[in-house]
Amino acid sequence: MSPPFRAEQVGSLLRPHSILDARREHGAGRMTSKALRELEDAEIRKAVAMQEELGFKVTTDGEYRRESWNRDFLLKLADVQLGKSRIAVGAAAGNTQTSPREPTAMVVTGKLTRPEQIFVEDFKFLKSVTHVTPKLTIPSPTILHFRGGRDAIDRKAYPDIQQFYADAAQAVREEIAELAAAGCTYLQIDDVNFAYLCDPRVYEQVRTMGENPDELPHTYAKLINAAIEGHDSRMTIGLHMCRGNAQTGSTAGGYDRVAETVFNEINVSCFFLEFDDPRSGGFDPLRFMPSHKSAVLGLVSSKTAPLESKDLLKQRLDEATRYVPLDRLAISTQCGFSSGAESTLRKGMSEAEQRAKLQLVADVARDIWGTT
Repeated sequence: MSPPFRAEQVGSLLRPHSILDARREHGAGRMTSKALRELEDAEIRKAVAMQEELGFKVTTDGEYRRESWNRDFLLKLADVQLGKSRIAVGAAAGNTQTSPREPTAMVVTGKLTRPEQIFVEDFKFLKSVTHVTPKLTIPSPTILHFRGGRDAIDRKAYPDIQQFYADAAQAVREEIAELAAAGCTYLQIDDVNFAYLCDPRVYEQVRTMGENPDELPHTYAKLINAAIEGHDSRMTIGLHMCRGNAQTGSTAGGYDRVAETVFNEINVSCFFLEFDDPRSGGFDPLRFMPSHKSAVLGLVSSKTAPLESKDLLKQRLDEATRYVPLDRLAISTQCGFSSGAESTLRKGMSEAEQRAKLQLVADVARDIWGTT
């Protein structure tokens, strides 16, 4: 089989405390970079072995080397810095139980380039220690723009915003080419911005900061297409449309507002979609899925520890077949388990509970399709 597989793991895993402790020691100057990497190597081997033991035909490195799902990549680009987000989620996005939260934002202060490899060596190690298909995740280049809008892009460097989009795509395209040369055949692009636009309150925030929330999905589709243009034909590329993995609340609203654009205008093979709770809406948007693309349904929550009912998961997969045939569906966790290193500590989920979630995904896949 080629990707996507019937049982999928979205990307990150809970960081072992050994890694968290070692990273603090490294930050304090009490551990060398070499020693830290050797410890990460050992823990990644264990994570890969765990995924293979459960029967997954795809493995990730758990993003164990990363502090953040997006910053470790985007801040390696020249003239990219952390900035202030103009988008708030949580209570400001309709969740009255939590305080507003401003997600990570980037500021582009000059000409955008990729001065060095970013995740290529990390991928090479993953490939060397797995017996199945290694999958790498990278953040979407749309994050460079969305949370700050035009004001986050230096106007002297980019008087024409289209040149910014061209340079952002070029930087990602260079990384993808080197990943392909290193043997990467499965790449997942993680994007939260399409799902954010589905939230009515975030939609209005985008309009308030001077952007057109109806036009952005088309603009971002072009950006992602330019970033993956000309990629090795042996590489499967998927797009994860994430709603934010914070337990304290993130965006809400079904994919209806963006589904037709995203499914039809972005040239990826499969879409990882979150359907783990009521905030995600129903399966109706799947009616826009083209016949040559697949949907990986994130039905198992990676935010909370209680296990979902296997029968309910099967029922939900059956409901989804009203829109997409079973042979073009797969099941996964709704997101990775740890968007950043320290979120492991906030999550309150044990490694045993994480394993049980992944076991559930694999078991349902075997029951439905006879394979993972």
